[in-house]
Amino acid sequence: MNELLVQGVSVMCIGMGTVLSFLLITIFSMFVMSAVVRKLNQIFPEAVPQVAGGGKARKTVSDDAEIAAAIVAAMFRK
Repeated sequence: MNELLVQGVSVMCIGMGTVLSFLLITIFSMFVMSAVVRKLNQIFPEAVPQVAGGGKARKTVSDDAEIAAAIVAAMFRK
């Protein structure tokens, strides 16, 4: 029984070590890819789209009371 317990613990340690090493490799590769993408963004910047109308932002007015009334009417409709 004691030998079986030792084998179980050794298999558990091997499995946990494998998972830990895989996670560490994944985290390291994500950091490397982040640095590569950051460097590529400096070399090849993304084009900023121009807004029609001289760059002025359009303001929209929303009436929350009308929206709330429509929601309540839809809820009580049979």
